[in-house]
Amino acid sequence: MKLQGAVCIVTGAGTGAGAACAIQLARKGARVVVNYSRSEKEAKQAVAACELAGGQAILHQADVASDAGCRGLAQAALDRWGRIDALINNAGITKFAAATDLEALSAEDFQRLYAVNTIGPYQMIRACAPAMKKQGAGAVVNISSISGVMGIGSSTAYVASKGALNAMTLALARALAPEIRVNALCPGMIETRWHKERFDADGYAKFKQEYEKSVPLGKAASPDDIAEAALWLLEGAELITGECILLDSGLHLGFGARKR
Repeated sequence: MKLQGAVCIVTGAGTGAGAACAIQLARKGARVVVNYSRSEKEAKQAVAACELAGGQAILHQADVASDAGCRGLAQAALDRWGRIDALINNAGITKFAAATDLEALSAEDFQRLYAVNTIGPYQMIRACAPAMKKQGAGAVVNISSISGVMGIGSSTAYVASKGALNAMTLALARALAPEIRVNALCPGMIETRWHKERFDADGYAKFKQEYEKSVPLGKAASPDDIAEAALWLLEGAELITGECILLDSGLHLGFGARKR
């Protein structure tokens, strides 16, 4: 896919990896729909950064847990530019809870995480697929997590929602071929506000240090690392579909795998 002039929707694009994806797309000359749910100020800044980078961008508020919101988001792209070439499903939420504490999560916690992390991407793909099918080509990148592969993460509900997203990636890659490619990225730790807001400054520094000691490549992912991989799946991976690519510095090889 040529990103110059392509129309791309990025959900959860106000901050972190989503904002990085939007800005890198704009640098390639793409036309970007910057979606946000609550982070309006940051999303406006992302739009400004996209325009400064040389691309076109519009802002659209929608909660991906709402099917009407997803359909409205797709329609915003069609109303402005008449097509949809790519979708990056980045919007996601979590609740921090120790896996050993079985009382820490309610059914409502699972339902809310599934609504955003699993059903949201499904609804977005469903909203965008007719336009992609009509024009004969399209690509989807689901931002998942190593949690859905290894069964570790911020909570069991988060793990389960990302595992379901990975399985759905395979199912929809089969269902939507040959016109639409569907892949997922499964990062390990990303340097975003999730963990920074979870800890104080010293606690975050220690958490990051311990992570980087435990992974073979010795590095946590930056938002730009995620964006670079997502753009590669859109632009340079024409024969790749149904893949869940581990972007985790080798975390899946086992804790303590790095030579010290």
